[in-house]
Amino acid sequence: MSVFSRFMDIVNANINSILDKAEDPEKMIKLMIMEMEDTLIELKTSCAASMASEKRAENKIKEIELAISRWESRAMLAIEKNRDDLAKEALLEKKKLVSNLDKKSKELNSLKEIVKVSKDEISQVEEKLRSVNSKYTVMKERAKRAEEERKAQDVINRTKATNFDFMEDKINRMEAMNDLNNTYDDLDKKFQDLEGMDDIDKELEELRKRLEK
Repeated sequence: MSVFSRFMDIVNANINSILDKAEDPEKMIKLMIMEMEDTLIELKTSCAASMASEKRAENKIKEIELAISRWESRAMLAIEKNRDDLAKEALLEKKKLVSNLDKKSKELNSLKEIVKVSKDEISQVEEKLRSVNSKYTVMKERAKRAEEERKAQDVINRTKATNFDFMEDKINRMEAMNDLNNTYDDLDKKFQDLEGMDDIDKELEELRKRLEK
C-alpha cells in the first residue's frame, strides 16, 4: 500500500483529511512517515549527485579559463616573434576553448538550477515530515493517556468489585450467624418447654396425692 505516488502528493497532502478517512489512523501515519523518509533519501541522493556534477563543471570551467589564458599568451608570444602562423593556430585553439567554455557555463547554470530545485523539494518534504511527526507524537500521547485512564478505571472497578464482594460476604456471614442463633434459640425453647412440663406433671401428682388423703 502506498499513500503517495509522486513528490507533489506529499507537498499538497492534507494530512488531517487523510487521517480522518483512514480506518487505522496510527497505521496510516506510520506509513506516511516511512514514505516521506524514503522520498527524502531519494531526493538527497539525487541532489548530492547533482552537486557533485556541479562541482566537476566548476573545476572544468576553471581549467578551460586557464587554457584560454595560456593560448592567448602563446598567440601574443608568436606575434612578438613574428610567427603569425603560430599566432593564428593559438587563437584557433583559444576559440575552441571559448566555445567549450560557453557550453560548460550553460551546463553549470543548469546544474545550479537543478540543485536549487532539489534543495527546495527537500525542504518542503522535511517540513511536511516534521508536521506529520508532530501529529504522530500527539497521537501517541493521546493513546498513552487513554491507556492510563483505562488502567486507572480498571483499578477502580476492581476495587469496587472487591468492596462489594467483601460486603456481600459479610452479609452472608451475618445471615449464617443469625440462622445458627435462631436454631439454638428454637432448641433451647423446646427444652424449656419440656422442663416446664416436668414441673407441671410434678405439681399435678402432688395435687392427686392430697386429694387421696
